[in-house]
Amino acid sequence: MRPVVGMIKIISCAKCVWDYLRTMDWQQVVSLTIVSAAAVLLLRGRFRPRKFSFQRDTHCGGCSNGISAPQHSIIFRARKGERPQIVIKPK
Repeated sequence: MRPVVGMIKIISCAKCVWDYLRTMDWQQVVSLTIVSAAAVLLLRGRFRPRKFSFQRDTHCGGCSNGISAPQHSIIFRARKGERPQIVIKPK
């Protein structure tokens, strides 16, 4: 029974939580640990600041000599009964 002070009941969830944890078996403890660890890792990845990357955070991360490598597009073609083809087109 919960203690009563005057006309006000003292409500505490701590006792309820400990009663629940006391009745859990080992499989429930392991699964609760796995779920809580996954939640912690996901939240840490969400709110942790990213490391500085020179290439990503600035526009100077390209080639150092100023000449960029030629860009190409690669097209793969394969149809039933035919030889597969790989076509490289310069942009």
